[in-house]
Amino acid sequence: MSDRSGIFAGHDPFTIAQQWLDEASETEPNDPNAIALSSVDADGMPNVRMVLLKDIEMDAFVFYTNYDSRKGQEIAQSGKAAFVLHWKSLTRQIRVRGLATKEDGPIADAYYKSRSLKSRIGAWASKQSQPLESRATLMADVAKVTVQKGADPERPPFWGGFRIVPLEIEFWSDGAFRLHDRFRWSRKEVDQDWEVTRLSP
Repeated sequence: MSDRSGIFAGHDPFTIAQQWLDEASETEPNDPNAIALSSVDADGMPNVRMVLLKDIEMDAFVFYTNYDSRKGQEIAQSGKAAFVLHWKSLTRQIRVRGLATKEDGPIADAYYKSRSLKSRIGAWASKQSQPLESRATLMADVAKVTVQKGADPERPPFWGGFRIVPLEIEFWSDGAFRLHDRFRWSRKEVDQDWEVTRLSP
């Protein structure tokens, strides 16, 4: 694409995404890696929530969650997810749609171990998305797990990552008079080459 230059230049969308995230890390006041993650339930009803993107790999985007949460169950059931990264400071966004698989091996173990002890305990104590009688109940569960699991808890079997391998990535940058720049990278299968298309604003 002859006019795909500047911030849109490059032959690898994951490299471009990482460059944009690195830039946002210098300008965004809070959580530059926050994504609005979308899934659908068994009836096709959509859900969206904010989570933190933890890694951009060579071929995937990775975040972590409780597998028993609503999002965990929905993504495991459909095998699909979508998200958007949006940065007000850069007036840019990245939209991703793709196939999702669990990351529940050594990489998930290493990431879990890198978290603060309180966050690791919290992963055990929280029955994410389930009804909760009170905050006092939650804190009692935290205290109980702290005694049970000690200072070096292992990763819960119900907690781990999801790796989203995209079939579509769109890079968007704000333009004057709402004449934005948009480039969509798309492919029908994960092992195919990307097709890059400029989209109308």
